[in-house]
Amino acid sequence: MSRKNQKAPWEEEEEIIWVSKSEMKRDMEALQKMGEELAELKPGALAKVPLDEELREAIKDAQRFKNEARRRQLQRIGKLMRQVDIEPIQVALDKLNNKHSQTTAMLHKLEKKREKLIENGDSMINAIIVDHPHADRQHLRQLVRQAVKEKAQEKPGKAYREIFQVLKSLYLED
Repeated sequence: MSRKNQKAPWEEEEEIIWVSKSEMKRDMEALQKMGEELAELKPGALAKVPLDEELREAIKDAQRFKNEARRRQLQRIGKLMRQVDIEPIQVALDKLNNKHSQTTAMLHKLEKKREKLIENGDSMINAIIVDHPHADRQHLRQLVRQAVKEKAQEKPGKAYREIFQVLKSLYLED
């Protein structure tokens, strides 16, 4: 008996992964949609996305084109994206899309910190000074005293708003 059709026991078999034509089409359409999303970005935001030069030029062209030429250019972008690693591009797009909600969350945290600062006074000021040694302790104390006084007299909160701006400048430096 010959062993032509049999593999030696020490040889590994390669696993073949079959991909349907429909799945390939879905993947290509997803790349094209990502290309459309890239084409909608403003130049400043597009500069933050890691793209190779050919893809960047194709996206700039798509931004200039209208109607049918734009559609064909977006298909070309989808084709070019098949040749590049899309994971860093997707991460950059997610960051750009999520930037607004991150900023909003940070501002909410600063508002809560301001409330604690007004309630707790010196103990909270000391905690802020530990985090930010370059912060002006005296100015913060003065603003907190003014904010408490304004709140007691039911006046508009000028010091209240100023505390927020000071906290914002401290935490944006980091």
